Amino acid sequence: MTTSRPGGGDRRVGGRGDLLDPLCPTRRLLDRIGTKWTSMAVKVLAEEAPGEVRFAELRRRVPGISQKMLSVTLQGLVRDGLVARRVEPTVPPAVHYRLTGLGLSLEEPLAALRAWAEAHMAEIDRNNRLADEAPR
Repeated sequence: MTTSRPGGGDRRVGGRGDLLDPLCPTRRLLDRIGTKWTSMAVKVLAEEAPGEVRFAELRRRVPGISQKMLSVTLQGLVRDGLVARRVEPTVPPAVHYRLTGLGLSLEEPLAALRAWAEAHMAEIDRNNRLADEAPR
């Protein structure tokens, strides 16, 4: 059964989200955790768990990410409670990040998705080449 909570937008079926419902908040969460930057940041933070990683170190270990994109990614993960942020009152401030328990629980499914992508990338590339070469 699909229901709406007062205030709108939160549609549930049997107490769980309904991904196929355009108003389901699960889509918002999947938008955040389904990005390559989130997957890479969570991987780096999981490698250091339960320890912390400074912002500059995270940026160095996530090749290709801009400072702005890393900042936006981390802000969203902190907001969702997947990452904890700690600021040392130094000049300049030292900012540290670590996965929360909830964030650690995300690493396993993301690791499985990364492993699947690595295992199947050659086949995907081959399919793309075949599609690009096919007459239209």
